[in-house]
Amino acid sequence: MVKNRKIASGAVAFLATGLLAANAFAADRSVALNKSIESLEPMKGIVFWPDQAKSQKNLQSAISLEFSYCLPCAVVTGMTGDKLNYDWSSFEKLLDDIKSRGHQAIVRFRIEYPNETIENAPNCTEGVKGATAVPSYFAANSNYLETFSENPGGDGPTYYADWSSTALQWFYKQFYADFAAKYDKDPRIAFVQAGFGHWAEYHIYGTKLNLGSNFPSKDYQSHFLRHLDTLFVETPWSISIDAADDEYTPIAGNKTLLGLKFGLFDDSFMHKEHDISQGDGDNEKNWQTMGTDRWQTSPAGGEISYYEDKDQHEFLNPAGLYGVTWEDAAAKYHMTYVIGNDAPEGQYATKDRVYEASSYAGYKFENTGYAVNKVSAAVRVKNIGIAPLYHNAYITVKGVRSEKSLKGLLPGKEATFTVAGIQIGDSESPEVTITGDKLLKDATIPYKASLDGSAAVIEGLLDENSTAIGKGRFAESRGNRGYEAGKNRATDIKGRNVPGKAAKGAYYPILSR
Repeated sequence: MVKNRKIASGAVAFLATGLLAANAFAADRSVALNKSIESLEPMKGIVFWPDQAKSQKNLQSAISLEFSYCLPCAVVTGMTGDKLNYDWSSFEKLLDDIKSRGHQAIVRFRIEYPNETIENAPNCTEGVKGATAVPSYFAANSNYLETFSENPGGDGPTYYADWSSTALQWFYKQFYADFAAKYDKDPRIAFVQAGFGHWAEYHIYGTKLNLGSNFPSKDYQSHFLRHLDTLFVETPWSISIDAADDEYTPIAGNKTLLGLKFGLFDDSFMHKEHDISQGDGDNEKNWQTMGTDRWQTSPAGGEISYYEDKDQHEFLNPAGLYGVTWEDAAAKYHMTYVIGNDAPEGQYATKDRVYEASSYAGYKFENTGYAVNKVSAAVRVKNIGIAPLYHNAYITVKGVRSEKSLKGLLPGKEATFTVAGIQIGDSESPEVTITGDKLLKDATIPYKASLDGSAAVIEGLLDENSTAIGKGRFAESRGNRGYEAGKNRATDIKGRNVPGKAAKGAYYPILSR
């Protein structure tokens, strides 16, 4: 009888253990989640200049980006010792104007602009066609001598900065260092474009090239590009595909320079002979020279061609332009954005069509799995777009962010994102949002989801000890960096690090990253 009691006692103990395990498992549950994308995602799509964006009130919700050329001389007022003096007020006005429409900026500081006259900028050379945007205090330096071309390429009078000037070389590097220090984290700026020559597009066609005089030497360009690569952390920077021309630049075939994290912009996208299959194909050849996989880590963008008026006016034609639709061209080059400022002057830029074209560009997210327990949430995300997101953004639940960013999730790939340091009730289905510090205030990234809560619980949940449930290690799937068990930090929406064992979701002091 005693022996039987022991057996019964063991059975009870086993049953109790089994119930505890069942209760623990029951706390891990799939959650229903149904969302549709009802507004354009930030930082992608068709782009207008500010004046066009302002005038096209019915199209403002169909775009998320505005482009503007900017002038170094409009913000640099002089120099004191070894420091540049600034007045950023005109630039701030530009950014705030764009932000007022719920959009973000693409900015390109330029030096040369054929036939352009600068007005209302007292530190620039005003009222002179084709004047450079070099600050006017340079004119007082007798060692600084600009050159002039009467009508290069038929574009009108153009002055060229004196790139033999060591003062100008220092200035341009220091200007970008100061600019990045002030604006790299600014959510009003989505992308920065940089370069030299006409419109900062790496050419001075129609003027005889004189490296080290009317165009920077290849050695200086190399230093400058490597310099830029150290400056921008949060804001992607890009250069023109025309920089593939080895007559002008040192980039082609240079593994070090090609290894820099610059994106590309194409200023004559979708013109009649853009692709090799259409004719000379110089544009496509330039994309190839700069790296066919570059889009996987850095943005591809540009501007619809102005070679013919119809290029801008008709590129949104669903039937295509020169036998190629916008969707086909965008997918081939993994375009995140394109400037189509004159599209409203054609017949195809309806609100629905501009929105459709914008929506097709860049990234697009679908949440394909959602699970929670009492202390964590796991969300599986798939990129169903044509390019990655190039900015940090995070799955956010109950005000706490995943440690891992959605930045870089490639098209067609999925990854699971864990949010720890939260408390979830047994019947609670907390909202999932996608937040980021480079989004405008209160903005989130929309996503789609069609989950009824009946699917098996996805991996990614943590237990109360911040250990991955089910496996000692779980991976963000298909090539994305995985997490290790015990790696238990999350980040709240104010950017603070939160230990995964945070008591009842309480926030902790800032910790080193």
